[in-house]
Amino acid sequence: MNPYLKIDHVGISFSRAGATTEVLRDVTLKIQQGEYVSIIGHSGCGKSTLLNIVAGLLRASTGGVLLEEHEVDEPGPDRAVVFQNHSLLPWLTVYENVALAVDKVFGGKRSRAERREWIMENLALVNMAHAKDKRPAEISGGMKQRVGIARALAMEPKILLLDEPFGALDALTRAHLQDQVMEIHARLNNTMIMITHDVDEAVLLSDRIVMMTNGPAATIGEVLTVALARPRRRLELVDNHEYNRCRAAVLEFLYARNRFVEAA
Repeated sequence: MNPYLKIDHVGISFSRAGATTEVLRDVTLKIQQGEYVSIIGHSGCGKSTLLNIVAGLLRASTGGVLLEEHEVDEPGPDRAVVFQNHSLLPWLTVYENVALAVDKVFGGKRSRAERREWIMENLALVNMAHAKDKRPAEISGGMKQRVGIARALAMEPKILLLDEPFGALDALTRAHLQDQVMEIHARLNNTMIMITHDVDEAVLLSDRIVMMTNGPAATIGEVLTVALARPRRRLELVDNHEYNRCRAAVLEFLYARNRFVEAA
């Protein structure tokens, strides 16, 4: 069976002031439809760069990306990105921020009433329908991120790309959003790729964890399958053997075999 998404021998280098830095080298990964895949590694290992290549925001220097056997060479609504910064427009309401994406993707395909219903359905999916008339300055950081997720989902993407979406949130808000993303994934069975620094988050949410070696010229060091049944409930996993095995494997990779050394 052909993979839904194929990252095929991807490498990328950047040149500046006559010097060339190789960020990624020979990255190959196959992802099936409906999978939740996390990419983890130390700062500077090219995680976000790889995500931007899949999003079509960057072109690989070598290799390429195929989505359903079609080359990814530019941004498109089939790949929606949720950044750590929610990127909401401050002068628009919650509803209008989501509507901006919906009108762009479905303006010529659905009636105004259908688009409105779809916007409200996606706001309800992240429990933000009640705040549809509020502006970003009037809601919390966690609520802003919920709106960002709703906006991405409303585009009906084939793949949802999450770039450390909970990194700027407090621990309790982060936990609530992790649970909500698990519920959304279970309900929609959409394909998700998430960048994270958080080992526990990666194990809790993922079907597989992709561990990157340190940069420069970073590549995939190991891919770990998380054999935990869904739905997953964090309190029940505290003493779970598979959860702790996966957690230990990721920690061992990151801090024993690929320990981060900060430049002086």
